[in-house]
Amino acid sequence: MIGTGAISHMHARALKNIGYRLVVCTDHNVDAGKAFAEKYGCEYVPSYKEVCRHPEVDYVDVCTFPDFRLQPLALCAETKKHIQVQKPVSTNVETARKMVQTAKEAGIVLGCVSQHRFDDSTRFLRTAIAAGRLGKILQADAYVKWHRTAQYYSRAIKGSWATEGGGALINQAVHQIDILLHLIGPIREVTGYWQLGALHKIESEDVVNAMFKYANGATGVIQASTAFWPGYSERIEIHGTKGTAVITGDKLTKWDVQDDAGEPAPVEELVMSGASDPMAIPLTPFERQFLDFGEACKAGRDPLTSGQEGLNALEVVTSVYRSCREERRVQIG
Repeated sequence: MIGTGAISHMHARALKNIGYRLVVCTDHNVDAGKAFAEKYGCEYVPSYKEVCRHPEVDYVDVCTFPDFRLQPLALCAETKKHIQVQKPVSTNVETARKMVQTAKEAGIVLGCVSQHRFDDSTRFLRTAIAAGRLGKILQADAYVKWHRTAQYYSRAIKGSWATEGGGALINQAVHQIDILLHLIGPIREVTGYWQLGALHKIESEDVVNAMFKYANGATGVIQASTAFWPGYSERIEIHGTKGTAVITGDKLTKWDVQDDAGEPAPVEELVMSGASDPMAIPLTPFERQFLDFGEACKAGRDPLTSGQEGLNALEVVTSVYRSCREERRVQIG
Protein backbone atom coordinates (compact mmCIF):
# COMPACT_ATOMS: atom_id res chain seq x y z
CA MET A 1 0.00 0.00 0.00
CA ILE A 2 1.42 3.37 -1.01
CA GLY A 3 -0.35 6.13 0.92
CA THR A 4 -2.20 5.52 4.17
CA GLY A 5 -4.84 8.28 4.10
CA ALA A 6 -8.58 7.84 4.58
CA ILE A 7 -9.38 5.70 1.52
CA SER A 8 -6.51 3.30 2.25
CA HIS A 9 -8.39 2.11 5.34
CA MET A 10 -11.33 1.07 3.14
CA HIS A 11 -8.87 -0.76 0.91
CA ALA A 12 -7.20 -2.50 3.84
CA ARG A 13 -10.52 -3.66 5.28
CA ALA A 14 -11.66 -4.94 1.89
CA LEU A 15 -8.41 -6.82 1.33
CA LYS A 16 -8.71 -8.49 4.72
CA ASN A 17 -12.31 -9.49 4.07
CA ILE A 18 -11.45 -11.23 0.79
CA GLY A 19 -8.47 -13.04 2.29
CA TYR A 20 -5.66 -11.06 0.66
CA ARG A 21 -2.60 -10.32 2.81
CA LEU A 22 -1.45 -6.72 3.14
CA VAL A 23 2.32 -7.10 3.22
CA VAL A 24 3.82 -3.64 3.42
CA CYS A 25 2.90 0.04 3.43
CA THR A 26 4.50 3.45 3.18
CA ASP A 27 3.54 7.06 3.72
CA HIS A 28 5.51 10.32 3.75
CA ASN A 29 3.95 10.91 7.17
CA VAL A 30 5.96 8.40 9.17
CA ASP A 31 3.71 8.40 12.23
CA ALA A 32 0.59 7.84 10.13
CA GLY A 33 2.29 5.10 8.14
CA LYS A 34 3.50 3.26 11.23
CA ALA A 35 0.09 3.54 12.87
CA PHE A 36 -1.51 2.09 9.72
CA ALA A 37 1.01 -0.78 9.69
CA GLU A 38 0.30 -1.60 13.32
CA LYS A 39 -3.46 -1.47 12.81
CA TYR A 40 -3.48 -3.80 9.80
CA GLY A 41 -0.54 -6.04 10.70
CA CYS A 42 1.84 -5.15 7.90
CA GLU A 43 5.40 -3.84 7.63
CA TYR A 44 6.12 -0.12 7.34
CA VAL A 45 8.92 1.03 5.02
CA PRO A 46 10.07 4.61 4.47
CA SER A 47 9.77 4.82 0.67
CA TYR A 48 7.53 3.69 -2.17
CA LYS A 49 10.56 2.19 -3.89
CA GLU A 50 10.85 -0.39 -1.13
CA VAL A 51 7.18 -1.26 -1.57
CA CYS A 52 7.59 -1.76 -5.32
CA ARG A 53 10.70 -3.90 -4.80
CA HIS A 54 9.39 -5.94 -1.88
CA PRO A 55 9.90 -9.67 -2.63
CA GLU A 56 6.56 -10.74 -1.10
CA VAL A 57 4.41 -8.23 -3.01
CA ASP A 58 2.30 -9.44 -5.96
CA TYR A 59 0.65 -6.11 -6.66
CA VAL A 60 0.93 -2.54 -5.43
CA ASP A 61 -2.10 -0.51 -4.33
CA VAL A 62 -1.61 3.26 -4.76
CA CYS A 63 -3.80 5.43 -2.49
CA THR A 64 -2.07 8.78 -2.93
CA PHE A 65 -3.07 12.06 -4.55
CA PRO A 66 -3.42 11.60 -8.32
CA ASP A 67 -0.25 13.51 -9.22
CA PHE A 68 1.70 10.46 -7.96
CA ARG A 69 0.96 7.61 -10.32
CA LEU A 70 3.62 7.21 -13.01
CA GLN A 71 6.51 7.06 -10.52
CA PRO A 72 5.45 3.82 -8.78
CA LEU A 73 4.08 2.37 -12.03
CA ALA A 74 7.44 2.83 -13.77
CA LEU A 75 9.17 0.99 -10.95
CA CYS A 76 6.53 -1.75 -10.94
CA ALA A 77 7.17 -2.17 -14.66
CA GLU A 78 10.82 -2.90 -13.81
CA THR A 79 10.04 -5.26 -10.93
CA LYS A 80 7.10 -6.90 -12.74
CA LYS A 81 4.58 -6.07 -10.02
CA HIS A 82 1.00 -5.44 -11.00
CA ILE A 83 -0.44 -2.10 -9.88
CA GLN A 84 -3.82 -0.65 -8.98
CA VAL A 85 -4.33 3.09 -8.50
CA GLN A 86 -7.06 5.02 -6.74
CA LYS A 87 -9.25 7.20 -8.96
CA PRO A 88 -8.68 9.34 -10.93
CA VAL A 89 -6.06 7.44 -12.91
CA SER A 90 -3.97 10.64 -13.17
CA THR A 91 -4.31 14.42 -13.25
CA ASN A 92 -3.78 14.61 -17.01
CA VAL A 93 -4.35 12.54 -20.13
CA GLU A 94 -0.72 12.55 -21.27
CA THR A 95 0.48 10.87 -18.08
CA ALA A 96 -2.41 8.42 -18.12
CA ARG A 97 -1.61 7.38 -21.68
CA LYS A 98 2.00 6.81 -20.71
CA MET A 99 0.87 4.72 -17.75
CA VAL A 100 -1.29 2.49 -19.96
CA GLN A 101 1.51 2.09 -22.51
CA THR A 102 4.18 1.40 -19.88
CA ALA A 103 2.08 -1.29 -18.23
CA LYS A 104 1.31 -2.90 -21.59
CA GLU A 105 4.94 -2.99 -22.63
CA ALA A 106 6.00 -4.43 -19.26
CA GLY A 107 3.28 -7.08 -19.29
CA ILE A 108 1.83 -5.99 -15.96
CA VAL A 109 -1.80 -5.41 -15.06
CA LEU A 110 -2.89 -1.82 -14.42
CA GLY A 111 -6.20 -1.17 -12.70
CA CYS A 112 -8.04 1.97 -11.62
CA VAL A 113 -10.39 1.89 -8.63
CA SER A 114 -13.96 2.60 -9.68
CA GLN A 115 -15.87 0.45 -7.24
CA HIS A 116 -19.35 1.58 -8.29
CA ARG A 117 -19.08 -0.66 -11.35
CA PHE A 118 -19.47 -3.47 -8.82
CA ASP A 119 -22.66 -2.16 -7.18
CA ASP A 120 -25.65 -4.48 -7.64
CA SER A 121 -27.48 -1.58 -9.30
CA THR A 122 -24.79 -1.06 -11.92
CA ARG A 123 -24.46 -4.76 -12.61
CA PHE A 124 -28.20 -5.12 -13.12
CA LEU A 125 -28.44 -2.09 -15.42
CA ARG A 126 -25.46 -3.19 -17.50
CA THR A 127 -27.23 -6.46 -18.29
CA ALA A 128 -30.67 -4.91 -18.66
CA ILE A 129 -29.54 -2.19 -21.07
CA ALA A 130 -27.60 -4.70 -23.17
CA ALA A 131 -30.75 -6.83 -23.37
CA GLY A 132 -32.75 -3.86 -24.64
CA ARG A 133 -35.13 -3.69 -21.69
CA LEU A 134 -35.02 0.13 -21.70
CA GLY A 135 -35.26 0.27 -25.47
CA LYS A 136 -33.16 2.78 -27.35
CA ILE A 137 -31.30 5.00 -24.90
CA LEU A 138 -32.27 8.64 -25.40
CA GLN A 139 -30.77 10.40 -22.37
CA ALA A 140 -28.26 9.50 -19.63
CA ASP A 141 -27.51 12.00 -16.87
CA ALA A 142 -25.54 12.23 -13.62
CA TYR A 143 -26.08 14.53 -10.66
CA VAL A 144 -23.45 14.78 -7.92
CA LYS A 145 -24.67 17.59 -5.70
CA TRP A 146 -22.45 17.06 -2.71
CA HIS A 147 -21.05 19.16 0.12
CA ARG A 148 -17.54 19.33 1.50
CA THR A 149 -16.56 21.47 4.47
CA ALA A 150 -13.98 24.24 4.58
CA GLN A 151 -11.88 21.83 6.69
CA TYR A 152 -11.89 19.32 3.84
CA TYR A 153 -10.19 21.93 1.64
CA SER A 154 -7.96 23.35 4.40
CA ARG A 155 -4.77 21.97 2.82
CA ALA A 156 -3.52 24.03 -0.11
CA ILE A 157 -3.16 20.92 -2.28
CA LYS A 158 -6.87 20.13 -2.05
CA GLY A 159 -8.72 21.32 -5.14
CA SER A 160 -5.45 22.30 -6.79
CA TRP A 161 -4.78 21.76 -10.47
CA ALA A 162 -1.24 20.45 -9.93
CA THR A 163 -1.93 17.88 -7.20
CA GLU A 164 -5.58 16.86 -7.63
CA GLY A 165 -6.10 17.82 -11.26
CA GLY A 166 -9.15 19.93 -10.45
CA GLY A 167 -12.12 19.89 -8.12
CA ALA A 168 -15.58 18.35 -7.97
CA LEU A 169 -15.57 16.77 -11.43
CA ILE A 170 -12.26 14.91 -11.32
CA ASN A 171 -12.30 13.97 -7.65
CA GLN A 172 -15.96 13.30 -6.89
CA ALA A 173 -18.01 12.95 -10.09
CA VAL A 174 -15.39 10.93 -12.01
CA HIS A 175 -17.14 7.85 -10.56
CA GLN A 176 -20.41 8.78 -12.24
CA ILE A 177 -18.68 9.59 -15.52
CA ASP A 178 -17.14 6.13 -15.45
CA ILE A 179 -20.53 4.54 -14.81
CA LEU A 180 -22.12 6.46 -17.70
CA LEU A 181 -19.35 5.26 -20.01
CA HIS A 182 -19.72 1.71 -18.69
CA LEU A 183 -23.48 1.65 -19.21
CA ILE A 184 -24.04 3.85 -22.27
CA GLY A 185 -20.74 3.89 -24.16
CA PRO A 186 -18.30 6.56 -25.36
CA ILE A 187 -19.00 10.27 -25.08
CA ARG A 188 -18.03 12.13 -28.24
CA GLU A 189 -18.84 15.78 -27.52
CA VAL A 190 -19.04 17.98 -24.40
CA THR A 191 -19.94 21.55 -23.55
CA GLY A 192 -19.16 22.74 -20.04
CA TYR A 193 -19.61 25.65 -17.65
CA TRP A 194 -17.98 26.00 -14.26
CA GLN A 195 -17.67 28.19 -11.20
CA LEU A 196 -14.17 28.30 -9.73
CA GLY A 197 -14.09 28.53 -5.96
CA ALA A 198 -17.78 29.42 -5.74
CA LEU A 199 -17.92 28.49 -2.05
CA HIS A 200 -14.52 27.15 -1.09
CA LYS A 201 -11.11 28.78 -1.17
CA ILE A 202 -9.79 26.60 -3.99
CA GLU A 203 -8.42 27.39 -7.43
CA SER A 204 -10.52 24.79 -9.27
CA GLU A 205 -14.25 24.20 -9.69
CA ASP A 206 -16.66 23.43 -6.88
CA VAL A 207 -19.62 23.84 -9.25
CA VAL A 208 -19.62 22.48 -12.81
CA ASN A 209 -22.23 21.59 -15.43
CA ALA A 210 -21.77 19.88 -18.78
CA MET A 211 -23.84 18.59 -21.68
CA PHE A 212 -22.85 15.34 -23.39
CA LYS A 213 -23.43 13.72 -26.76
CA TYR A 214 -22.78 9.97 -26.79
CA ALA A 215 -21.45 7.98 -29.74
CA ASN A 216 -24.78 6.14 -29.97
CA GLY A 217 -26.69 9.42 -30.46
CA ALA A 218 -28.02 9.77 -26.90
CA THR A 219 -27.58 13.03 -25.03
CA GLY A 220 -26.95 13.76 -21.37
CA VAL A 221 -25.92 16.18 -18.69
CA ILE A 222 -23.77 16.09 -15.59
CA GLN A 223 -23.98 18.45 -12.64
CA ALA A 224 -21.24 18.17 -10.03
CA SER A 225 -20.53 20.20 -6.94
CA THR A 226 -19.02 20.11 -3.47
CA ALA A 227 -20.69 23.42 -2.56
CA PHE A 228 -24.32 22.38 -2.03
CA TRP A 229 -25.12 22.08 1.66
CA PRO A 230 -26.00 19.69 3.23
CA GLY A 231 -25.17 17.38 0.31
CA TYR A 232 -27.54 15.09 -1.60
CA SER A 233 -27.12 11.49 -2.72
CA GLU A 234 -25.63 11.25 -6.18
CA ARG A 235 -28.00 10.13 -8.91
CA ILE A 236 -27.77 8.60 -12.37
CA GLU A 237 -30.87 8.74 -14.58
CA ILE A 238 -31.18 6.71 -17.77
CA HIS A 239 -34.14 7.26 -20.08
CA GLY A 240 -34.95 4.95 -22.98
CA THR A 241 -37.84 4.52 -25.37
CA LYS A 242 -39.31 1.82 -23.11
CA GLY A 243 -38.78 3.46 -19.74
CA THR A 244 -36.50 4.92 -17.09
CA ALA A 245 -33.99 3.65 -14.52
CA VAL A 246 -32.53 5.71 -11.67
CA ILE A 247 -29.55 4.88 -9.45
CA THR A 248 -29.41 6.89 -6.22
CA GLY A 249 -26.24 6.44 -4.21
CA ASP A 250 -25.40 2.77 -4.63
CA LYS A 251 -28.94 1.47 -5.20
CA LEU A 252 -31.42 1.19 -8.06
CA THR A 253 -34.28 3.34 -6.76
CA LYS A 254 -36.50 3.58 -9.87
CA TRP A 255 -37.34 1.05 -12.57
CA ASP A 256 -40.28 2.36 -14.54
CA VAL A 257 -40.37 0.25 -17.69
CA GLN A 258 -43.31 -0.49 -19.96
CA ASP A 259 -44.38 -4.13 -20.38
CA ASP A 260 -41.22 -5.39 -18.70
CA ALA A 261 -41.04 -9.17 -18.36
CA GLY A 262 -37.41 -9.71 -17.48
CA GLU A 263 -35.64 -10.49 -14.22
CA PRO A 264 -37.17 -8.43 -11.39
CA ALA A 265 -35.25 -5.19 -10.84
CA PRO A 266 -33.48 -4.92 -7.45
CA VAL A 267 -35.24 -1.69 -6.48
CA GLU A 268 -34.34 -0.43 -2.98
CA GLU A 269 -34.80 2.79 -1.04
CA LEU A 270 -32.06 2.62 1.62
CA VAL A 271 -28.96 4.03 -0.07
CA MET A 272 -25.36 4.78 0.92
CA SER A 273 -23.63 7.90 -0.39
CA GLY A 274 -20.57 10.06 0.20
CA ALA A 275 -22.72 13.17 -0.26
CA SER A 276 -21.52 14.86 2.93
CA ASP A 277 -19.13 12.24 4.39
CA PRO A 278 -16.52 10.80 2.00
CA MET A 279 -16.31 7.58 4.02
CA ALA A 280 -20.07 6.89 4.18
CA ILE A 281 -19.79 4.39 1.34
CA PRO A 282 -20.27 0.61 1.22
CA LEU A 283 -17.33 -1.79 1.48
CA THR A 284 -18.70 -4.66 -0.62
CA PRO A 285 -18.03 -3.04 -4.04
CA PHE A 286 -14.36 -2.60 -3.08
CA GLU A 287 -14.17 -6.27 -2.14
CA ARG A 288 -15.66 -7.26 -5.49
CA GLN A 289 -13.32 -4.98 -7.42
CA PHE A 290 -10.23 -6.23 -5.60
CA LEU A 291 -11.23 -9.84 -6.23
CA ASP A 292 -11.63 -9.04 -9.92
CA PHE A 293 -8.25 -7.31 -9.98
CA GLY A 294 -6.58 -10.26 -8.24
CA GLU A 295 -8.08 -12.70 -10.72
CA ALA A 296 -6.96 -10.45 -13.59
CA CYS A 297 -3.39 -10.54 -12.25
CA LYS A 298 -3.46 -14.33 -12.04
CA ALA A 299 -4.94 -14.72 -15.52
CA GLY A 300 -2.95 -11.95 -17.20
CA ARG A 301 -6.12 -10.22 -18.41
CA ASP A 302 -7.49 -6.69 -18.05
CA PRO A 303 -9.56 -6.08 -14.93
CA LEU A 304 -13.08 -4.72 -15.36
CA THR A 305 -11.76 -1.27 -14.46
CA SER A 306 -8.46 -1.22 -16.32
CA GLY A 307 -6.05 1.64 -16.74
CA GLN A 308 -7.60 2.24 -20.16
CA GLU A 309 -11.05 2.57 -18.61
CA GLY A 310 -9.62 5.09 -16.16
CA LEU A 311 -8.08 6.98 -19.08
CA ASN A 312 -11.44 7.05 -20.89
CA ALA A 313 -13.12 8.71 -17.90
CA LEU A 314 -10.25 11.16 -17.52
CA GLU A 315 -10.54 12.19 -21.18
CA VAL A 316 -14.15 13.18 -20.58
CA VAL A 317 -13.21 15.15 -17.44
CA THR A 318 -10.38 17.03 -19.11
CA SER A 319 -12.51 17.71 -22.18
CA VAL A 320 -15.15 19.32 -19.96
CA TYR A 321 -12.42 21.41 -18.34
CA ARG A 322 -11.15 22.45 -21.76
CA SER A 323 -14.65 23.42 -22.83
CA CYS A 324 -15.06 25.54 -19.69
CA ARG A 325 -11.73 27.30 -20.21
CA GLU A 326 -12.16 27.91 -23.92
CA GLU A 327 -15.94 28.50 -23.84
CA ARG A 328 -16.63 26.17 -26.74
CA ARG A 329 -17.80 22.69 -27.68
CA VAL A 330 -15.07 20.03 -27.46
CA GLN A 331 -14.92 16.81 -29.47
CA ILE A 332 -13.53 13.59 -27.95
CA GLY A 333 -11.86 10.92 -30.05
